[in-house]
Amino acid sequence: MSKASITIIMVLLLLGAMLGLRASAQSSAPTGDPSLDAYIDALRADLRSGKIEVIASAMQFNDRDAAAFWPVYKKYEVEQAKLNDERIRVIKSYADNWTTLTDAEAKGLAQRSLELENRRAELKEKYFGEFNKVLPGLTVAKFVQLEYRLDLLVDVKIALELPALLARPSGMPSGTSQAKPN
Repeated sequence: MSKASITIIMVLLLLGAMLGLRASAQSSAPTGDPSLDAYIDALRADLRSGKIEVIASAMQFNDRDAAAFWPVYKKYEVEQAKLNDERIRVIKSYADNWTTLTDAEAKGLAQRSLELENRRAELKEKYFGEFNKVLPGLTVAKFVQLEYRLDLLVDVKIALELPALLARPSGMPSGTSQAKPN
């Protein structure tokens, strides 16, 4: 097994631990629980570190490309972290309130999620341009593909951990979309 594969597995295990903790703590800890938030912050720092290892291993930069890539990546990571902070707030709000969401609250959370996805895409497009200023196109394309795959892994893991609105126990409030398709 390659070093990149091992690192990716480690990143996924850390993410799984973080999300598993969040799922198990949903009923017992409020959104603002400082100990849970501190733990999530520590795990996010570990994940960022693991992601850097995966990128370095997978990209196999030469010295010139590494010197050009990492300063731009650090700026990208700072902006991405801000979006991820907002994303975590949306996820926490959903996870803490999913059993009692009103139609308006559900719509608001969905709208915030869609806005965040648009902002994530805009950020990637912005930095695609920045990376292309300092790196060859093939190197940038390889990074974009790697970043896409890593994002997919995180998104799938988050989706698997969150309670589904479709799985609400009977008797809980639900939206008006209960009609079955013909």
